[in-house]
Amino acid sequence: MRLLVGALLAALAAGCAGCAADTAGPARAAERFHAALASGRFESACGLLAPKTAEKLPAPGRTCADALREQRLGPGGRPTEVSVWDDEAQVRLEGDTLFLHHFGDGWRVVAAGCAPVRDLPYECGVEN
Repeated sequence: MRLLVGALLAALAAGCAGCAADTAGPARAAERFHAALASGRFESACGLLAPKTAEKLPAPGRTCADALREQRLGPGGRPTEVSVWDDEAQVRLEGDTLFLHHFGDGWRVVAAGCAPVRDLPYECGVEN
């Protein structure tokens, strides 16, 4: 997944450097995702994932909620930086970095539990 997130970041940076965009939507989606995790509402958190991410996350015979429960993602927190390029966004929270995509029904989490890896793209605990 490192390549996908790295390619996404490169495309985002090249595609729309300096574009003005509404950052509130992705920030709220990231906060809702972490609020659901913090309150143990793992099914609700799964509903905030991009479809491919939710499908890929669980191992065979497991549910998405089981997989998120086992991930033990960081605390989330308030947004510290939000970058949006067209339908893609990166939200840095106090305790996590997430990547999101805008679908017809709103912003959904594509990757969470992401941390930069020196000289490499981000490595994420939850990703598609």
